[in-house]
Amino acid sequence: MTIIKGILLASAAGLAVAPAARAADLPAKKAAPVEYVRVCSAYGAGFFFIPGTDTCLRVSGRARFEYGYQGAYTRSGTTGDYSGYRSIGRLNLDARTQTAYGTLRAFVRFELASRTGIPTMHSGTQNRIAQAFPALGVDTFGRAQQFVNVDKAFIQFAGLTAGRAASFYDFYAHDFEYIAATMSSDVASTNLAAYTATLGQGFSATISVEDPIFRKTPTFAATSTAGFPASTALAPIFLGYSAAGVPTGVGFTDVIQRSRMPDFVGVLRYDGGWGSAQVSAAVHDINTGNAVPGNFTGTNLGVALSDANRRTLARTPTEYGWAVQGGVKVNLPFLAKGDALYLQGAYGEGASLYTGVTSYMGSYSASASSIQGSAFSQFFSDATLNPFTNRLELSTSFSAVASLLHYWTPELRSAVFGSYGEVKFAQGARAAQGAYFGVTGTGPGTPGTRFYALSQTLRDSYRFVVGGSLIWSPVRDLDIGAEAMYTRYGVQNGRVLDLSRYPNQTAAYVNNLANPVFTTSSVDAVQVRARIQRDF
Repeated sequence: MTIIKGILLASAAGLAVAPAARAADLPAKKAAPVEYVRVCSAYGAGFFFIPGTDTCLRVSGRARFEYGYQGAYTRSGTTGDYSGYRSIGRLNLDARTQTAYGTLRAFVRFELASRTGIPTMHSGTQNRIAQAFPALGVDTFGRAQQFVNVDKAFIQFAGLTAGRAASFYDFYAHDFEYIAATMSSDVASTNLAAYTATLGQGFSATISVEDPIFRKTPTFAATSTAGFPASTALAPIFLGYSAAGVPTGVGFTDVIQRSRMPDFVGVLRYDGGWGSAQVSAAVHDINTGNAVPGNFTGTNLGVALSDANRRTLARTPTEYGWAVQGGVKVNLPFLAKGDALYLQGAYGEGASLYTGVTSYMGSYSASASSIQGSAFSQFFSDATLNPFTNRLELSTSFSAVASLLHYWTPELRSAVFGSYGEVKFAQGARAAQGAYFGVTGTGPGTPGTRFYALSQTLRDSYRFVVGGSLIWSPVRDLDIGAEAMYTRYGVQNGRVLDLSRYPNQTAAYVNNLANPVFTTSSVDAVQVRARIQRDF
């Protein structure tokens, strides 16, 4: 037994020594030094150095919940929702590096949202511009959407800004509002390349080349697929005549605009201790496609209209819309710290998205209303195609807005705002569009008939809005508040058919003078929205 114990102890000792001997033959491995995250103070609070680089990064974001209430004029069709809900998540990444030419910056913002209910929560505008996708269920169609947007993705370097950013044309851009109800240009996400020169004494000047897709309001089309998606947009044009020279036959031109030329924006801005001021100008290309071959209605000299006997037309010439805007922001510290007043006005031809008259009612649409079941919709087309001359005729629009922010206490603030705007179409444009109604049955109706006099199509219109909010911030970066607004829009002259009371007022019905008609001159609505928001 003693011999056996000795052998076992010797074996155990050998096993214990052998690994240590082998380890001694290997090179020593030292732990890599730990590089801790360091605070970067060069660009303000929240920045830190990305380990191993000289780039400073700030990560921030937002969480928001909203509830909105707005009455509807009818429960028929897809309308009748009173409530709407919206929850938003936002993530910001701001990277900056100091170089010999100044700061090199890259900024990215992602925004995701779930939106349901009333039209200003579930937004047709967002569907039309491809920033959201709609639900297709029986109960959710037209009532729910998921919003997915690369809201910002731009680079700034030595005066250059390139990427997806807010339009340089904009100034007030609904700064003090929840519902974004005023008529104010507000394109927060567009693709652009711009250069800003610092002129000194608080002045700067910017030249920006911007994506035209985010500023296109459709040319009026008598034949189109309404709503979402819009697959056709055809405007009639006279190609056939009677022996007496009276237009009797029409063909059609594709008036879906192509992306041909960028929009050109110029800005002169001043920033000082008292506030800021800005003058903006923009030029906007408006174009059409080709005539649609073989698509004819009516006759030419008593014979069915065809390619063989139609009037030959040149391609519709391109037109150029334009807009100018001026605004001022005045700081009012003598009232309370943080108080400020905005005043802004804009005018444009063929540029309704630059004057902001489509805000709230519905952008990227020839006619729209965010008021469910309303009597009629406003028309916003930037141009109409004259069926006699084959030329685009531009509409005009203007807007004015005032908005005041006041702090009752450091934790409690209010905003009050008001806005007014108008849209007018080219002189004679509505009558020219009505001239083909007897042939196609589309458009505003035949001039001289009761239906033409009461039709809503291409009517000059106005809109005004007033509203206010109360917001409580019990702790930093937390807002709890509510906003209410009242809006009215209407025709500038005469009355229109009230389709909310009787939607079946067709041309045949209205032109029978024995039939009663229901008319109105305006539509109004009140919306209330509550919000809880946390920024970080």
